[in-house]
Amino acid sequence: MPHAGDRAGAAENPPFWSERRAFGSRNALEGFLQLRFTRRRASAPRLTMDMWPLVLLLVQLCLCSGYEGSGHYTHGDDEDWYSRRYKGTPWCAPIKVKHGDVSCRTPRGEHYRNVMGTRCKIRCKQGYETQSTEVVCMASKHWSSNYACRQIRCPKPNMPVNGGYKCSDGSYFSSRCEFFCSPGFSLKGQKTATCQHTSTWSAAVPTCVDVDPPKIKCPNVKDKWAEPGKLTAKVTWDTPEGDDTADGILTDVTLKGRPPKSDFPEGLHKMSYTVFDRAGNKGACRFTVRVRAMSINVGVRTADALLDQFYEKRRLLIISAPTAANHNYRFQMTNLQPAQCGLDLRHVTVIELVGTYPAQIGRIGHRLLPPGLALQLRLLLRIPQRSFQMLLLDKQGIDKQRYPFPVTAAELFTTVDTFPLRRDEMALQQEAGQSCQS
Repeated sequence: MPHAGDRAGAAENPPFWSERRAFGSRNALEGFLQLRFTRRRASAPRLTMDMWPLVLLLVQLCLCSGYEGSGHYTHGDDEDWYSRRYKGTPWCAPIKVKHGDVSCRTPRGEHYRNVMGTRCKIRCKQGYETQSTEVVCMASKHWSSNYACRQIRCPKPNMPVNGGYKCSDGSYFSSRCEFFCSPGFSLKGQKTATCQHTSTWSAAVPTCVDVDPPKIKCPNVKDKWAEPGKLTAKVTWDTPEGDDTADGILTDVTLKGRPPKSDFPEGLHKMSYTVFDRAGNKGACRFTVRVRAMSINVGVRTADALLDQFYEKRRLLIISAPTAANHNYRFQMTNLQPAQCGLDLRHVTVIELVGTYPAQIGRIGHRLLPPGLALQLRLLLRIPQRSFQMLLLDKQGIDKQRYPFPVTAAELFTTVDTFPLRRDEMALQQEAGQSCQS
């Protein structure tokens, strides 16, 4: 039975379990021991069997409760509070960085890396860059800025005038661009440029400059025989045209020397053409004109001696008529006068035999043949005196064609062009640009 004093003490001091604030502190245990054991000063403290479970419960509660400096918190058993305070409910979207890595730090060491206040550092791989190297999870449940690692990209290179470029990977990091120029232009500057990590190219865009001179082709050596008895020869050729591989804009060609269709004296004449393009580059070519004067000796005594002077040099067209008033003769000579260039191109010399014995004469251009020499030619070549006849001899003196009537220059040229030697001459003249075209 409890003593009366005990009941009085209990009335003055309520039981320890009614004081909830005593739980969770060291003072709770001290107060309990003081209430239960020290108030009975007259007798030693005694514990009954029904009190031991209560004592053990209080000891465990004291050991688990927190106090300043203990390393524990008073709300350790509050599951709802623990989930909200320590585990950190996810707030911003989880960070996943492609082409890079991320390192996050939460405000108080929470388990989740996307709670409000979390700071994440973004590191991109080589060749990539991010808008911000550090982002923060804000109260709006969004990160403070874009954190994606995007491939470094340089500005698109300018296209060089009169040229272009080709890149291995567009304008992205490490892309290598190779520049080139159009035909006729040369590259000035670096041939290649690489996109660097600083989003700039390793070299400036080069320029294409016109450094190639225009091309111009002159005729080959112009070899011309003067008419028998003459010391000059009329030489013709086509004016060459320049060719520019750049923009095709050229000045007029300039000739140094006598112009075409001029009479050139005997000898070797050096000629040249020059032309300039818009960039000032000069193109030039050179050729020579060689005139050979055929000195015909009309004072020889025999027809064979006269014909030998033309052997392998000239073809002969011998025109014979009984009188200068002969209709066929006049028609033939009128037809041949405008065709002098064609005759020269085919190396044809005209010999005229007019009249009958003893009043007959011969003529080669402006040089007259003695009557006796004219008669020998008719006899040697079997040309009649009293009728019109025209005889064509090749360079070997072979009788190739006889005409008892006049023919046009075109028909005559067609016949000459069928000669075997003439075919080789035509090929050389075409290569040299020799023609009678105006």
